[in-house]
Amino acid sequence: MLKRYHHIVGGTFRIVDACVIGASWLVSYWARFYLPLVVVTKGFPPFEKYAALSPLIIILWMAVFSGMRVYQSRRILRRTHEVHLLLKAHGVAMLFFIALTYLFSEYRYSRVVMLYFGLLGGVLLITFRLTLRNALRNIRRRGFNLRHVLGVGEGPAIETVIQRLEKFPELGLRIVGVVTHESSLTKSVCGKPVMGHFADIAKTVRETRVDQVLVSLPRHQFGDLDRVLGYLRDSTVDLMLVPDIHEYVTLGCEIEDFEGMPIVKLNDSPLTGWGAVGKRITDAVVSGVTLLLLSPLLLLLAFAIKLTSRGPVLYRQERMGLDGRTFSMLKFRSMRLDAEAETGAVWASQGDNRRTAFGSFLRATSLDELPQFWNVFVGEMSLVGPRPERPVFVKQFRGEIPLYMLRHKVKAGITGWAQIHGWRGNTSLDRRIECDLYYIRNWSYALDWKILVMTLWKGFINKNAY
Repeated sequence: MLKRYHHIVGGTFRIVDACVIGASWLVSYWARFYLPLVVVTKGFPPFEKYAALSPLIIILWMAVFSGMRVYQSRRILRRTHEVHLLLKAHGVAMLFFIALTYLFSEYRYSRVVMLYFGLLGGVLLITFRLTLRNALRNIRRRGFNLRHVLGVGEGPAIETVIQRLEKFPELGLRIVGVVTHESSLTKSVCGKPVMGHFADIAKTVRETRVDQVLVSLPRHQFGDLDRVLGYLRDSTVDLMLVPDIHEYVTLGCEIEDFEGMPIVKLNDSPLTGWGAVGKRITDAVVSGVTLLLLSPLLLLLAFAIKLTSRGPVLYRQERMGLDGRTFSMLKFRSMRLDAEAETGAVWASQGDNRRTAFGSFLRATSLDELPQFWNVFVGEMSLVGPRPERPVFVKQFRGEIPLYMLRHKVKAGITGWAQIHGWRGNTSLDRRIECDLYYIRNWSYALDWKILVMTLWKGFINKNAY
């Protein structure tokens, strides 16, 4: 049902966005030179120079919007998410456009036109998108172009489907009623009347003349699925099956077609395909450049560690990363050599007397983490991701904290969503896991850069860094 909506509406949005972007560029030229807020002193550049760039601009914007999944089906339902994503993608496309025009073009385009284009394009993209959405909603709410649906089943799964269909009327699907098991005494499901039982389903379909039947049986009624489908074998209505597995979906759910056989993938990592390739290239380039640029500082810190305490400069500690595999994470040594000789593996605490004098400074400023850029460079870690934990603690936490192991669906990172929100050190594990799962569910290339930028002023020095 969402796929059909996505094909029609998503395709319409692509066409409208392309027209809006092309028109915004041309209008920005006109506004700059024919309605100038800034006096034109160097004459009027030829319109042809700007008009010739329109196809390139449209292609660039469509490529960026597709790459940032602006038109992905699950992202074209929520207005707030849609507006936020549109503005973010528009901003990224602007950066690419400015870089391309300045690096590869001998002709210098007006900076004021660029400014007008950035502002006007963003406003018009949102305006046209929301206008189209509201128009479609109003049409469907007035009863035009609706498809009537009969629900089959009861319980949380079908209740969730009904609630979401009510929330998004632009889909054009209206539940007219529900059919339940013969033993059920329920009179209504989410406000929809019970119109009969399983044995009456064929008769109910004929009388109500519905277009689709949505079957979502609770797990204890799965055995009745053959019977329900058997009653509908002579019907021409569209059938939709919604399995009662929503409580098991944490990171996401995707259905694959394997030679005609549907396979439901639960909690799969979002970092696949070109997204994973792009993230890995970024990790390698940024970590390599960072190691090169910070090499004088790294040498200075190494010398200070050697000068202020006996023992090696670097400290290797086993941590758990992607898919539960372990690796040796590097840190500048900030504690005595025999720090865990008596206590065993324990978390660092405020005022920890195991730290060296210089180590206290390193941990407070997070400078002890800098060698992990090498872990990133060789592919054991990522710049952004859940912080890796020691296997001995993982063994403990996986039995105490629900969904703890799902944080290992992506590579561990130097910084992450939890760290920039202050959940580091000896803080709430539940809140940290909540942040880690949010990051994995909502991963995007732009989110990684947002976390990196926020880390520059919120992630290094923290009251919980000890």
